[in-house]
Formats: sequence, structure tokens, C-alpha cells
Amino acid sequence: MNEGSLTALSILLVVLIVLSAFFSSSETGMMSLNRYRLKHLAKTGNRGARKANDLLKRTDHLIGVILIGNNFVNILASSIATIIAIRLWGDAGIAIATTGLTIVVLIFGEVTPKTLAALFPERIAFPASYVLAPMLRVMYPLVWAFNLVTKGLLHLMRISPKDANGDHLSREELRTLVNEAGALIPKKHKDMLVSILDLEKVTVNDIMVPRNEVIGIDLELEMTDILRQLRSSQHTRLPVYRGDINNIAGILHLRNTSKLLQMDDLNKAMIVQLCREPYFIPESTPLNTQLINFQKAKRRIGIVVDEYGDVLGIATLEDILEEIVGEFTTDYSATSSPDILPQDDGTYIIDGSTHIRTINKMLGWHLPTDGPKTLNGLILEALESIPESNVCLRAHSIRIEILQIKDNMVRAAKVYAPLRKSRRRTNQQ
Repeated sequence: MNEGSLTALSILLVVLIVLSAFFSSSETGMMSLNRYRLKHLAKTGNRGARKANDLLKRTDHLIGVILIGNNFVNILASSIATIIAIRLWGDAGIAIATTGLTIVVLIFGEVTPKTLAALFPERIAFPASYVLAPMLRVMYPLVWAFNLVTKGLLHLMRISPKDANGDHLSREELRTLVNEAGALIPKKHKDMLVSILDLEKVTVNDIMVPRNEVIGIDLELEMTDILRQLRSSQHTRLPVYRGDINNIAGILHLRNTSKLLQMDDLNKAMIVQLCREPYFIPESTPLNTQLINFQKAKRRIGIVVDEYGDVLGIATLEDILEEIVGEFTTDYSATSSPDILPQDDGTYIIDGSTHIRTINKMLGWHLPTDGPKTLNGLILEALESIPESNVCLRAHSIRIEILQIKDNMVRAAKVYAPLRKSRRRTNQQ
């Protein structure tokens, strides 16, 4: 072999190693692409993203054309390297070519290009798609034949490509994706997105205003008292009932009473006529469902009832929205609440009607929410009776000191921060 032929083979060998690096990096780059970002870029008109997305729709064809090309250039490179080595070193050239080419291919044709592609998949995959797409069209019969054999082998092993999971994200996976977004999504926005995902875990009775705290208009009161209440109410919509909230007549929007309040002959019948029929909500309705129901019914307030039809409280559209964006009347990032008052000694004075979910959210605790909904309910469940005097107890991981009892319920309690190790028993001290 003359020197010119040896030089030509050497140049061809270098070209083949470069092609090996191309196929290796293309495979890793394509497989490392973020499928959701890829779809977004494709929809916004990125040509490289569109081509890569089209190739990834048939992953078996894509892998087929890459592996055919990669194996072809690697085997051809091995043959040429052996020829060159034999011409230079004789029979010893076979071992030299095998060892040398293995090292070169591993470094320059596999590890380095694949590492770069894994670090910068879009920079590698998008330009590569312009080459791989026409290659697939030219080599399609060969790719189809190899895939046919592969599918046959998979069938013998009782493996179907249809069994593979798609690109769909579960709710928990989406939650992880949002939490791991880092600085790409502001913390407030991440909290809102996670809260939306949590809506189906929360039911209406978790966020409702209990019936003993509902402010409404009792038609059995004197007209002067009703007028005073209408003029001083801080709420836009009020339930109207007769004697007991279970005898509800409707929901009154105070905007409709502005003209009537100027009349001297205003009576209860006129107030009832202005009321809209009540909208009832089952207590176990998930918040994501109720949000849609409010939208369909064009309502902003509903009466929460139990399975027997008894009124438990009221829930509003604002209550559900606050589960997503936080309190409207306070700073979103606030860690305090009018019902939770921190003390200098590290304890908290908490209103007995405060929801467990509110306590967890404000204080970062992890009290169970699948049982009692309020601190009062948690205490009564722990004691298994209504306390007759102020006592101390330990429930779950917190120590509680009852401060005030009124109307058969705990009105206020001093709560100590949770212990590191939760005690399963509840001890009355």
C-alpha cells in the first residue's frame, strides 16, 4: 500500500470517528430532551423542535436509524483501522488496532459526545434532527425490517410496546415538577399551583363557616333589629331564615336592599321577595368539583348540608379561592392569623374554632386532617368528653392547655409546638 492510500484511509478513519460521535450524541440528545418543553417549542414555531418532536413520535424508528448508522461507521472504522495497522506493524497490528481504536472510540465517539449531549440536549438534538429526518426516509425499508424482527422478539417475550407508559404526568409527578422548578417559577406561583392540585383532597366541610358562626337575618326578630343588621352588615350576601338556619328562606344580596332601606314601609315580606332561592352543597363535595359547580350555577355562596339535610354551615366562592391564593385580607406570605396569636414563650393562643388545616398552613405543622376539622374537635376527640374545667392534654404531637370553655366547646387554648417524636397516646394531665 502506497503512502497516498494510507493517508486516504487515515482521513476516512477520522471521518468515521466523527460520524460515530454524531450518532452517539444524537441518540443521547434526543432521549434527553424534555418532552414538555419540546412540545412547547414546537408549538411556538421552532423548526428544530418540530423535527425532533416528529422523530420522537416513533422512537423505534429513530433509534433504528441511529443504531444502524452508528454500528455501520464503527464496524467500518474497525476494518479500516485494522488494515492500516497491519500495513504498519504486520500481524501485531491487529491487537494494536483493536486496543487503540477501542480507546479512541470510547473517548471521542462515545463518552465525550454523549456527555455533551446529556448536558446540552437541545443544542445537539435540534441540528441533528435535520440530518436524521432525511436519513430515516432513505433508510426506511431497512429500519422497518429491523423493527419487524425486534417486535417479533419482543412478542416472544410477551412484551408489547403498547404497555409502555406515555408522557402523561400523574398528579404527584406534576406536584414534584412544580416544586423542583426552582427560580423558574416564583414561590407564590408555585404555592398557588400546588394548592390547585390539592383542591380535590379538600372537601367543602373543611373550609365552611360552621352554622354557629354564620351571620344571617332571622325573620323572627323585630323589624328594627333587622334594619339595623342590614345597615351595619359587613357581608355582601346573607342567609335569611326563620328562627333556625335549617328553616332557610333564601340568600339576600344587600345590593338589592339599597333602595328598600329608604322606604318607610319596608317589611319582612319585601325582604323575602328579594331573596334568591338557597343553593345547597353536600358536605363531602371536593373543592375542585364545587368550584366548577359554583361556576355552572353562577353562584358565590352555598348552604352546606349533611346526609340528613341539616345545615352545617355556609361555603363561599371566596373561601375556595383563598385555598389557592391565600387570604384576601392579609399578606399572602403572612404566618399569623387573628385566630392564632403567638406568645413570647413560644406557645400559641388559638381559637377553638380554628381549622386544623389553617393551623398546619400558618405554623408549618402536620396535624392530621382526616379526622376532626377544628382544634375544638381535636381536643374533644382526644378527651372523649366535653371538659368541665380547664385541663392539659397531649394530642398527637402537641401539648394543649385549655383556657376557656363555653357553650359545650373549647373557645380558646394554649398550644405548644409539636414534639419531635409524635406520641400516639393522648394523656390527660
